[in-house]
Amino acid sequence: MQVFIRHRSSWIGTLCLFLFVSTESVFADGPADNQAQAVRPVPPPGVAIPADDRAMLECELKALNELIMPLRSSKNGVVQTYLPDVEIFSRAVELALNEDGFFEPKDVQSAMLLLREGTSRAKELAYGGASWAQVQTFGVAQVVRGYRSKLDGSVQPYGVVFNEHANVAGRDPCRADVWCRGRSEKGLELQFLATRMTNADPIPVPGTIMIHPFGRYCNANKLAGEVDTLEVLEHALSQYPIDPKRVAIRGFSMGGAAAWHLAVHYPDKWFAANPGAGFSETPDFLKVFQSEKLEPAWYEQKLWQLYDCPVWVRNLRMIPTVAYSGEIDKQKQAADIMAAASWNLTGGEQLELSHIVAPKTAHKVDPAARVEIEKRLAKLDELKREKSPAYPTYITFSTATLKYNRCNWLTIDGLDEHWKPGHATAIVSKTAHNSELLLGLENISAASIELEADQFPDLQTVRIYDSHHLMVRKPSEPALLSTFSVSRRSDLTLGVHLRKKDGKWEQVSPLETASRALVKKHGVQGPIDDAFMSSFLFVKPSGKGSNPAFDKWVDIEMERAIREWHRQMRGDVRVKSSEELKPEDFENHNLVLWGDPASNPTLAKIADKLPIQWDDKQIKLGDKSYASATHAPVLIYPNPLNPDRYVVLNSSFTYREYDYLNNARQVPKLPDWAILDLTTPPDARWPGKIVDADFFDEQWNVKASR
Repeated sequence: MQVFIRHRSSWIGTLCLFLFVSTESVFADGPADNQAQAVRPVPPPGVAIPADDRAMLECELKALNELIMPLRSSKNGVVQTYLPDVEIFSRAVELALNEDGFFEPKDVQSAMLLLREGTSRAKELAYGGASWAQVQTFGVAQVVRGYRSKLDGSVQPYGVVFNEHANVAGRDPCRADVWCRGRSEKGLELQFLATRMTNADPIPVPGTIMIHPFGRYCNANKLAGEVDTLEVLEHALSQYPIDPKRVAIRGFSMGGAAAWHLAVHYPDKWFAANPGAGFSETPDFLKVFQSEKLEPAWYEQKLWQLYDCPVWVRNLRMIPTVAYSGEIDKQKQAADIMAAASWNLTGGEQLELSHIVAPKTAHKVDPAARVEIEKRLAKLDELKREKSPAYPTYITFSTATLKYNRCNWLTIDGLDEHWKPGHATAIVSKTAHNSELLLGLENISAASIELEADQFPDLQTVRIYDSHHLMVRKPSEPALLSTFSVSRRSDLTLGVHLRKKDGKWEQVSPLETASRALVKKHGVQGPIDDAFMSSFLFVKPSGKGSNPAFDKWVDIEMERAIREWHRQMRGDVRVKSSEELKPEDFENHNLVLWGDPASNPTLAKIADKLPIQWDDKQIKLGDKSYASATHAPVLIYPNPLNPDRYVVLNSSFTYREYDYLNNARQVPKLPDWAILDLTTPPDARWPGKIVDADFFDEQWNVKASR
C-alpha cells in the first residue's frame, strides 16, 4: 500500500523538529566507482592539522591514557563495567591522530570535546561513579556509551537519545528504537562520537529511547556491523529500562538497507520495522543506482541470497513494517522491489507492503511523512503493549542458511540443501479437547519446537505436512506426512525435536546423545565470511612453507587482512603463532590458519582431518589436483579439534576494495572453498584468479565436480 503524504504549510513550524536530511554521502559516486583498476580509498585521506593543534591533542590524550591505565588494572566491578565508556574517547582520538582521521578543521574541536568528556568520566570512575550511565529524564538528552565486543575484544561506541516521559523517569520498561545510520565514509569513531554527543536527531517520540549503533563504520550493518548492532542492543537492554518486546528497527539511506536486512533476518526481535530508502538486494540495485554491468560467478549469485531481502520476504508477515521513500529518490527502488516480492507471494500468503511515499521528495525524510510514520509506530507499540497475544499461534519463516534459523518458538535445525530457501509454517490449532500444532516444511531436514510452561499448555499433537502452504483450501491441500504425540517435561516446558531420515520424519528421543557426525548446523554452516561474525583469531606461520611464491602471497594477504579488518571493521585482529596457542583459544575462537602444513604447525596437526590433501607438489580437493607451486587453497571447515568452531585457511572476509565503494556490493564473494591461481596477482576484487570454488554439502563433504 503506497500512501502519498500531502504537504501542509501550517505544519512546518511544528514539524521542523522532525526533519532530518541525509547530509552524508550516499552509496557511491555512480559509474565512476565501477572501475576496478581505479579504486579510491575508503576511508578517504584526511587533512593535515596544524602542528600546535596536534601537540595539544597528543598532550591531552597522554593525560587521559594515564588516567585510564590504573582503571584497567582495577579489581572494582563498577570500574570494569563502565571502563569502555571511557576508553571509547581515547581510542577515537588516538585512531584519528595516528591514521589520518581528521577530515575538516572542526574535527580538531571535536577531538578536544571527546578528550574532555573522557577525562571527566575517568576521574569520576576512579571514585566508583558513572553518572553518565543514568537515564536522562528532563527533555531531550543524549549520551554516548561503549562496550567491549565479543567479536575481537575491541571497544566500540554507540549513542543513546532520551525523550522525557514518566515511564522512563519511573524506570518502567519503555519502547526503544534502534536507528541505523546513513553512509558516511568520513564517519569514523571521532566524527560519530562528536555527532552523537551534540546532535539528538532524529529525536525519538516521548517515552522512547533511541539507540544509535556505530555499526563498525560503513558496511550497512552487515558482517561485523550486524554483530555490532546486536551487541549494542544487548548492552543497552542491560543498562536501560527497555521492554525487549517493544524494540523497533529503523534507519534511512544505508540505514534503511540495514533495517530491511535486520527485519527479515531477525523478525522476532522487533515489534516493528521502518526502513527508509537504502537498498534491499544487490543485483537490481546496482543496475539502477550504480549503472553497473554485473557478471557474477554462479556462487556469487547464490551468495546474494544471504542478504537479498526478497528471498526472505515471507518473514515480513511476522513483523509489522512501515516503509518510507521519497517519490523522486532513486532509492525508492528498495521498497518497490520488496512490495512486488510481498504481493507476489503464493499459497494464500500474499502481503501488501505499507509504503509511505513523500511527493516530489528526493533523498530525505519529509516532515509530514515523519509524523505519519510515528503515528503508525505508536499504534503498533500500543497493540504490542495492550492487545498482542503473549505468544504467536502462527509462525511463518523462510531461510536460505542456518545462519538465520529461528523465529520465536520455531527453530530450523537442518536444510535439505543450503542456498535453496527453506520454508516453514507453524499453526497452533484448537480442537475440541486440546491443541495441535500443524507444521508445514519445505527444503527442511530438521526442526525444533521449544515452549515455556505457559505456552499452549494443552498442546498434545504435532502434524507435519509436505508444504508450508497450510492455509490453502482443497483440492490443493498439503499432504500429511507424520503425526506425533508430545508431552511436557517434568518442569512443564515442551521440547519437540524432529528430523527427516531416509525421507521420513521421526521424533528425536531426548535420551539420544548428540551426534558428533559432521553436519551443517547453526553457527557452523559457512560460507568463509561467517567465521568473522563470531570471535576469531589469526594463527600466523611459524616458518617457511614449501613454496616461496605461496609464502610471499601469504605474507601479503595476511598483512592486508589485518589492515583491512582494522580499516573497514574498526577492530584489531588477535594474532598468535601456533606456539602461543592455549587450550582456551581452540574453545573460544574460530582459528584462521595462514600458511601451509610446512609453515603452520596447527595446520599440520589437523591436515589429515581436512577435506584437502596438500604437500609441496600438489593440492588435491575432491577429484581435482592443482600444482602447489602456483596455487593456494582458501576454505572454511569445522575445526577437527572443536567442531563447534571453524578453521579457515588463508582468508579474511572475502569482499575487497572495489566493494567498499557501494554497500550493496558488500556481500561474500567466495563460498565454502576456493582454489586460487597465484600467477595472477591479487587486485581490488580478488586475492588471485579463482580457478575453482564451491560449497560443501550438508555433511561438509566435497561435492562432485561441476
